[in-house]
Amino acid sequence: MSESSNAADKSNKPSLVKVTRLRDIDLDQLSALLAPYDLAVQYVKTDKAIPGSFWGDEEAGLIGNKLYVRPDTPVHSALHEACHYICMDEQRRRDLDTNAGGGYDEENGVCFLQILLAEHLSSLNKTQMMADMDSWGYSFRLGSAQKWFEQDAEDTRNWLIKYGIIDDNGKLTWKLRHLENTG
Repeated sequence: MSESSNAADKSNKPSLVKVTRLRDIDLDQLSALLAPYDLAVQYVKTDKAIPGSFWGDEEAGLIGNKLYVRPDTPVHSALHEACHYICMDEQRRRDLDTNAGGGYDEENGVCFLQILLAEHLSSLNKTQMMADMDSWGYSFRLGSAQKWFEQDAEDTRNWLIKYGIIDDNGKLTWKLRHLENTG
């Protein structure tokens, strides 16, 4: 299981960490990737604060169904916040403003899902996403995002299946979290 934290140590100046940033990808692809989830990408000028950013600096922000990003926003941050939107329940989605919240299982689901979504951006893939997560300071029990994803995330995969976010084959359903099937 992950013990993820996407908050880089502020003393390390996050903008100096080498990771894939929005300026490095096709922004239209990101918008198209998130459109099935009714999540709109809002671009902010580099010199402006990012609305709804829980972590501040260049980290992505969430308010309602809008994901706020700048050219210097790390792609992992944009996908991480987007995945919180996808993985949270409807009530939290309705009231969403800055703090996505969520518990341990959801946070793991978010990390797993952002790796899956990275495969759908032509200038990124899951290997690079996992490397960026490690560089930024996400922490995992097995020491790396890749080891966690490949060897220790079965419970997370099952959580995503339970809520209809991925199917039994591990493929994206392109749907937001739904209520658990009880029957």
